[in-house]
Amino acid sequence: MQNAGSNGKTTRREGVQAIARAGAVLRALERNPEGLALGELARAVELPKSTVHRLVGALAAEELLGTDPDGRIVLGGALVRLGTAGSRALQDELRPLLARLREELEETVDLAVLDAGRMRFVEQVPAAHRLRAVSALGARFPLHCTANGKAFLAALAPDRALALLPARLPRCTPHTITARAALLKELELVRKRGVAFDREEHTEGISAVGASVLGPLGPLAAISVPVPTARFRGGEQRYATAVVRAAREATETLGGG
Repeated sequence: MQNAGSNGKTTRREGVQAIARAGAVLRALERNPEGLALGELARAVELPKSTVHRLVGALAAEELLGTDPDGRIVLGGALVRLGTAGSRALQDELRPLLARLREELEETVDLAVLDAGRMRFVEQVPAAHRLRAVSALGARFPLHCTANGKAFLAALAPDRALALLPARLPRCTPHTITARAALLKELELVRKRGVAFDREEHTEGISAVGASVLGPLGPLAAISVPVPTARFRGGEQRYATAVVRAAREATETLGGG
């Protein structure tokens, strides 16, 4: 016969398991923003269909999941609202730091967060140069060929980073890394050095340097500085040193590291 203590431990264990399974469902849909049928989702998280059906029902009741017109399961509106609130708080907290970095380097400074398998720009302090690199706020860029994307990937566990990458890495320019093995090798270097580079891999004529910003539970965002390649060459180390220092300061501000 179980005593009250063992019943309590069992309940806590079951609660933790349910949260972990719900997290797996949400991450699977993050990797598949177009949505998944119930059977596809069950295979993606390696759980029985009946279990996934119960999880989906509970998450949908909280508006964390929804369905599209074809009945596919998609991320829900509550996540969008939570993400927006989180981004605003992050922007408010880090805006002064980004402004200081912009003054130091006299280049555009961007802050981006992970959004449905891409990096979404949530804050920007533009440079005063007439010839400058500027991306639209709200724009989402690929992970594999951007400085902020590679910095964010390198801050994750390797299996988590792999799960975020598409099966085929699309080519954006002649310089884009499209072989997964080559990208994983570069991510190892980024982990060791703490800084990532985009040398005209996303946009010809534009290079960038980026570093991840960590919170208590892992990477929250990435700071990057995009620069016209003509100005970037010869100044890479200066840009990298400043961005890494700013990312570390941001991490300390947010209680990460």
